[in-house]
Amino acid sequence: MKEEIIQKALPLFLKHGIRKMSNNNLVDLLGISTKTLYKYFKNKEDLLEKVLLHYHDQQYEMLKTLPTGQDAASLFFSVWQHAVELECKTNKLFYEDLHYYYPDLEKKVNKRIRAKFERFFLSILENGIEEGNFRKNVNPVAALRTIFVLHSTAVRTKDLQDLRLSETDLLLTTTGTYIRGLCTENGLRNLDDYIAGLRILPKTDIINNHHSVH
Repeated sequence: MKEEIIQKALPLFLKHGIRKMSNNNLVDLLGISTKTLYKYFKNKEDLLEKVLLHYHDQQYEMLKTLPTGQDAASLFFSVWQHAVELECKTNKLFYEDLHYYYPDLEKKVNKRIRAKFERFFLSILENGIEEGNFRKNVNPVAALRTIFVLHSTAVRTKDLQDLRLSETDLLLTTTGTYIRGLCTENGLRNLDDYIAGLRILPKTDIINNHHSVH
């Protein structure tokens, strides 16, 4: 029952935000009693913590299923492509409420999950440097932390909302642009081929954009 409550509560928080999910709203939408809720969780914050950890576990398991045969530049791009698509479907109130009303919990969960996510991402960057898709002078840790900031700003705040960018344009003009800056010429060719293969942009447009950068 506890796991079932966590699994059912996750989409409710993501869809409606955290503040709107009062205990009364939660038990009504979950189809359980208040007594049952408090049997398994100390309070709403305790439930939210378990939901956040479950959410991040889901994302980590997804990362491990990504195709391993891709070159590092394409694989790294596809990771953030998935992240943008997922978070654009999430109500921004979820992140705003978490940051404003539960800052200590946000820090606690981030501290708990950071190490394994960083190891995964850094392994891609380091493999990319070794295979010649990312530049040798790239600092993997600094690059990764910069991308986290870019991604968070792009999808979790209202800073770019008024531009009404598509998920694709949002990705290509934020984290996508930064990832391109990490690439060698070989990495750029692989990345352009990957993007063209997904039909995100006509290949001629990608090549023109590439030349305009250089």
